[in-house]
Amino acid sequence: MSETRDSTAEKPACFADLQGRVALITGGGTGIGRGIAIRAAAEGMKVAICGRRADPLEETADLVRAAGGEALTQVADVTEEAQVEALLQSVAKQHGPIDALVHNAMVVRTYPIPKLTLDRWEAAFATACRGGYLLARGVLPEMQARGRGGLVFISSVGAARAHRPGMPYDAAKAAQEAMVRGLAVEYAEYGVRVNGVAPGAIQTRPPRSTDARRSEYIPVRRIGTPAEVAAIVAFLLSDQSSYLTGHTIYVDGGLTAQLTPPGVWV
Repeated sequence: MSETRDSTAEKPACFADLQGRVALITGGGTGIGRGIAIRAAAEGMKVAICGRRADPLEETADLVRAAGGEALTQVADVTEEAQVEALLQSVAKQHGPIDALVHNAMVVRTYPIPKLTLDRWEAAFATACRGGYLLARGVLPEMQARGRGGLVFISSVGAARAHRPGMPYDAAKAAQEAMVRGLAVEYAEYGVRVNGVAPGAIQTRPPRSTDARRSEYIPVRRIGTPAEVAAIVAFLLSDQSSYLTGHTIYVDGGLTAQLTPPGVWV
Protein backbone atom coordinates (compact mmCIF):
# COMPACT_ATOMS: atom_id res chain seq x y z
CA MET A 1 0.00 0.00 0.00
CA SER A 2 1.51 3.35 -0.97
CA GLU A 3 1.78 6.28 1.38
CA THR A 4 -0.95 8.87 0.88
CA ARG A 5 -0.23 12.52 0.38
CA ASP A 6 -2.01 13.41 3.62
CA SER A 7 0.20 11.12 5.68
CA THR A 8 3.32 13.15 4.90
CA ALA A 9 1.76 16.63 5.00
CA GLU A 10 2.11 18.94 7.97
CA LYS A 11 -1.00 18.66 10.11
CA PRO A 12 -3.02 21.88 10.42
CA ALA A 13 -3.27 23.84 13.65
CA CYS A 14 -6.22 22.68 15.75
CA PHE A 15 -5.88 23.93 19.33
CA ALA A 16 -6.55 27.62 19.86
CA ASP A 17 -5.86 27.35 23.60
CA LEU A 18 -2.15 26.77 22.87
CA GLN A 19 -1.82 30.24 21.34
CA GLY A 20 0.83 32.25 23.18
CA ARG A 21 1.94 29.44 25.48
CA VAL A 22 5.64 28.64 25.89
CA ALA A 23 6.95 25.22 24.87
CA LEU A 24 10.41 23.82 25.56
CA ILE A 25 11.37 20.89 23.32
CA THR A 26 14.55 18.92 23.95
CA GLY A 27 16.29 17.27 21.04
CA GLY A 28 14.54 19.80 18.82
CA GLY A 29 17.17 20.04 16.11
CA THR A 30 16.22 17.05 14.01
CA GLY A 31 13.64 14.37 13.31
CA ILE A 32 10.71 14.05 15.67
CA GLY A 33 11.86 16.98 17.81
CA ARG A 34 11.94 19.24 14.77
CA GLY A 35 8.46 18.10 13.77
CA ILE A 36 7.14 18.87 17.25
CA ALA A 37 8.74 22.33 17.22
CA ILE A 38 7.19 23.17 13.86
CA ARG A 39 3.77 21.98 14.98
CA ALA A 40 4.00 23.89 18.26
CA ALA A 41 4.81 27.05 16.34
CA ALA A 42 1.90 26.41 13.98
CA GLU A 43 -0.36 26.30 17.04
CA GLY A 44 0.91 29.78 17.97
CA MET A 45 3.20 28.66 20.78
CA LYS A 46 6.48 30.36 21.61
CA VAL A 47 9.06 27.69 20.93
CA ALA A 48 12.35 27.00 22.67
CA ILE A 49 14.50 24.10 21.51
CA CYS A 50 17.69 22.60 22.86
CA GLY A 51 20.16 19.96 21.77
CA ARG A 52 23.84 19.18 21.76
CA ARG A 53 24.60 20.65 18.32
CA ALA A 54 24.02 24.26 17.30
CA ASP A 55 23.59 23.89 13.53
CA PRO A 56 20.54 21.58 13.55
CA LEU A 57 18.89 23.78 16.18
CA GLU A 58 19.31 26.85 14.00
CA GLU A 59 17.92 24.99 11.00
CA THR A 60 14.80 24.14 12.98
CA ALA A 61 14.54 27.70 14.26
CA ASP A 62 14.71 29.02 10.70
CA LEU A 63 11.82 26.75 9.73
CA VAL A 64 9.79 27.96 12.71
CA ARG A 65 10.50 31.62 11.93
CA ALA A 66 9.78 31.17 8.24
CA ALA A 67 6.33 30.01 9.27
CA GLY A 68 5.86 33.14 11.36
CA GLY A 69 6.67 31.61 14.74
CA GLU A 70 9.03 32.58 17.55
CA ALA A 71 12.02 30.36 18.27
CA LEU A 72 14.77 30.35 20.88
CA THR A 73 17.69 27.93 20.58
CA GLN A 74 20.25 26.87 23.16
CA VAL A 75 22.91 24.22 23.09
CA ALA A 76 22.50 22.13 26.24
CA ASP A 77 23.22 18.67 27.56
CA VAL A 78 20.14 17.70 29.56
CA THR A 79 22.12 15.25 31.67
CA GLU A 80 24.08 18.14 33.22
CA GLU A 81 22.29 19.85 36.11
CA ALA A 82 23.92 23.25 35.63
CA GLN A 83 23.14 23.28 31.92
CA VAL A 84 19.49 22.42 32.54
CA GLU A 85 19.18 25.21 35.08
CA ALA A 86 20.76 27.69 32.66
CA LEU A 87 18.45 26.52 29.88
CA LEU A 88 15.29 26.96 31.95
CA GLN A 89 16.40 30.41 33.12
CA SER A 90 17.12 31.47 29.54
CA VAL A 91 13.72 30.33 28.29
CA ALA A 92 11.91 32.04 31.16
CA LYS A 93 13.82 35.27 30.58
CA GLN A 94 13.17 35.45 26.84
CA HIS A 95 9.78 33.76 26.45
CA GLY A 96 8.25 33.75 29.94
CA PRO A 97 7.18 30.87 32.20
CA ILE A 98 7.24 27.45 30.55
CA ASP A 99 3.76 26.05 29.93
CA ALA A 100 4.78 22.87 28.13
CA LEU A 101 7.81 20.60 28.32
CA VAL A 102 8.44 17.96 25.66
CA HIS A 103 11.39 15.73 26.51
CA ASN A 104 12.44 14.21 23.22
CA ALA A 105 16.24 14.07 23.54
CA MET A 106 17.70 10.58 23.57
CA VAL A 107 20.88 8.64 22.85
CA VAL A 108 19.84 6.30 20.05
CA ARG A 109 22.56 3.66 19.97
CA THR A 110 22.06 -0.07 20.22
CA TYR A 111 24.55 -2.74 21.23
CA PRO A 112 24.38 -6.52 21.59
CA ILE A 113 24.88 -7.59 25.19
CA PRO A 114 28.55 -8.64 24.80
CA LYS A 115 29.39 -5.11 23.62
CA LEU A 116 27.19 -3.33 26.16
CA THR A 117 29.62 -1.53 28.46
CA LEU A 118 28.50 0.15 31.65
CA ASP A 119 29.12 3.58 30.12
CA ARG A 120 26.86 2.75 27.19
CA TRP A 121 24.18 1.43 29.53
CA GLU A 122 24.27 4.53 31.70
CA ALA A 123 24.28 6.93 28.74
CA ALA A 124 20.79 5.79 27.74
CA PHE A 125 19.38 6.28 31.22
CA ALA A 126 21.20 9.57 31.73
CA THR A 127 19.45 11.22 28.79
CA ALA A 128 16.02 9.61 29.09
CA CYS A 129 15.62 9.52 32.86
CA ARG A 130 18.19 11.75 34.56
CA GLY A 131 17.56 14.45 31.96
CA GLY A 132 13.82 13.98 32.22
CA TYR A 133 13.96 14.29 35.99
CA LEU A 134 16.14 17.42 35.94
CA LEU A 135 13.84 19.10 33.44
CA ALA A 136 10.65 18.10 35.26
CA ARG A 137 12.09 19.21 38.60
CA GLY A 138 12.86 22.58 37.06
CA VAL A 139 9.48 23.32 35.47
CA LEU A 140 7.01 21.71 37.87
CA PRO A 141 7.14 24.23 40.75
CA GLU A 142 6.10 27.12 38.50
CA MET A 143 3.41 25.02 36.81
CA GLN A 144 2.09 23.94 40.19
CA ALA A 145 1.95 27.54 41.39
CA ARG A 146 -0.01 28.62 38.30
CA GLY A 147 -2.30 25.59 38.40
CA ARG A 148 -1.62 24.43 34.87
CA GLY A 149 1.02 22.87 32.66
CA GLY A 150 1.76 19.93 30.45
CA LEU A 151 4.67 17.52 30.16
CA VAL A 152 5.10 15.02 27.35
CA PHE A 153 7.87 12.42 27.30
CA ILE A 154 8.74 10.90 23.93
CA SER A 155 9.08 7.17 24.51
CA SER A 156 9.34 4.37 21.94
CA VAL A 157 7.70 1.12 20.93
CA GLY A 158 10.84 -0.37 22.45
CA ALA A 159 9.37 0.25 25.89
CA ALA A 160 6.78 -2.45 25.15
CA ARG A 161 8.49 -4.63 22.54
CA ALA A 162 12.20 -5.47 22.49
CA HIS A 163 14.46 -4.26 19.72
CA ARG A 164 17.15 -6.76 18.77
CA PRO A 165 19.61 -5.50 19.84
CA GLY A 166 18.66 -2.48 21.91
CA MET A 167 18.23 -3.35 25.57
CA PRO A 168 19.64 -0.13 27.12
CA TYR A 169 17.48 2.02 24.85
CA ASP A 170 14.36 -0.05 25.46
CA ALA A 171 14.92 -0.28 29.22
CA ALA A 172 15.47 3.46 29.52
CA LYS A 173 12.27 4.17 27.59
CA ALA A 174 10.32 1.77 29.80
CA ALA A 175 11.68 3.55 32.87
CA GLN A 176 10.66 6.84 31.32
CA GLU A 177 7.10 5.60 30.96
CA ALA A 178 7.13 4.76 34.67
CA MET A 179 8.22 8.35 35.29
CA VAL A 180 5.22 9.54 33.29
CA ARG A 181 2.85 7.62 35.56
CA GLY A 182 4.58 8.71 38.76
CA LEU A 183 4.72 12.39 37.86
CA ALA A 184 1.15 12.33 36.58
CA VAL A 185 -0.40 11.02 39.78
CA GLU A 186 1.63 13.35 42.00
CA TYR A 187 0.81 16.52 40.10
CA ALA A 188 -2.71 15.87 38.81
CA GLU A 189 -4.30 17.73 41.72
CA TYR A 190 -2.31 20.84 40.79
CA GLY A 191 -3.63 21.03 37.23
CA VAL A 192 -0.45 19.64 35.68
CA ARG A 193 -0.80 16.74 33.27
CA VAL A 194 1.98 14.35 32.26
CA ASN A 195 1.75 11.95 29.33
CA GLY A 196 3.95 10.10 26.88
CA VAL A 197 4.04 9.41 23.17
CA ALA A 198 5.71 6.26 21.88
CA PRO A 199 6.53 6.40 18.17
CA GLY A 200 7.13 3.37 16.02
CA ALA A 201 9.03 3.56 12.74
CA ILE A 202 9.22 7.25 11.81
CA GLN A 203 10.84 8.75 8.70
CA THR A 204 13.49 10.96 10.31
CA ARG A 205 16.09 10.63 7.53
CA PRO A 206 16.05 10.57 3.71
CA PRO A 207 14.21 7.53 2.31
CA ARG A 208 16.28 4.39 1.79
CA SER A 209 15.81 1.28 -0.30
CA THR A 210 15.21 -0.72 2.89
CA ASP A 211 12.16 1.35 3.86
CA ALA A 212 9.79 -0.70 1.72
CA ARG A 213 10.88 -3.88 3.51
CA ARG A 214 10.45 -2.23 6.91
CA SER A 215 6.94 -1.17 5.94
CA GLU A 216 5.94 -4.78 5.30
CA TYR A 217 6.07 -5.43 9.05
CA ILE A 218 3.76 -2.50 9.93
CA PRO A 219 -0.01 -3.12 9.74
CA VAL A 220 -0.70 0.19 7.94
CA ARG A 221 2.11 -0.73 5.49
CA ARG A 222 4.09 2.47 5.73
CA ILE A 223 6.51 4.39 7.91
CA GLY A 224 5.14 7.30 9.92
CA THR A 225 6.18 10.95 9.83
CA PRO A 226 7.35 13.43 12.48
CA ALA A 227 4.23 15.48 11.75
CA GLU A 228 2.02 12.57 12.79
CA VAL A 229 3.82 12.26 16.11
CA ALA A 230 3.71 16.03 16.60
CA ALA A 231 -0.06 16.04 16.10
CA ILE A 232 -0.51 13.75 19.10
CA VAL A 233 1.87 15.87 21.17
CA ALA A 234 -0.12 18.99 20.34
CA PHE A 235 -3.33 17.26 21.40
CA LEU A 236 -1.81 16.16 24.71
CA LEU A 237 -0.61 19.70 25.46
CA SER A 238 -3.97 21.22 24.60
CA ASP A 239 -7.05 21.57 26.78
CA GLN A 240 -8.81 19.10 24.49
CA SER A 241 -7.06 16.32 26.44
CA SER A 242 -7.86 17.78 29.85
CA TYR A 243 -8.97 14.43 31.33
CA LEU A 244 -5.97 12.50 30.05
CA THR A 245 -2.90 12.07 32.24
CA GLY A 246 -0.47 9.30 33.13
CA HIS A 247 -0.74 7.52 29.79
CA THR A 248 1.59 6.82 26.90
CA ILE A 249 0.01 6.81 23.46
CA TYR A 250 1.61 4.51 20.90
CA VAL A 251 1.87 6.10 17.44
CA ASP A 252 3.10 3.11 15.49
CA GLY A 253 0.74 2.17 12.68
CA GLY A 254 -0.46 -0.83 14.68
CA LEU A 255 3.02 -2.31 15.16
CA THR A 256 2.74 -3.17 18.86
CA ALA A 257 -0.86 -4.39 18.48
CA GLN A 258 0.14 -7.34 16.31
CA LEU A 259 1.53 -10.61 17.62
CA THR A 260 3.66 -11.47 14.59
CA PRO A 261 4.41 -9.93 11.17
CA PRO A 262 2.32 -10.95 8.16
CA GLY A 263 2.69 -14.56 7.10
CA VAL A 264 3.99 -15.78 10.47
CA TRP A 265 1.87 -17.88 12.84
CA VAL A 266 3.15 -18.97 16.25
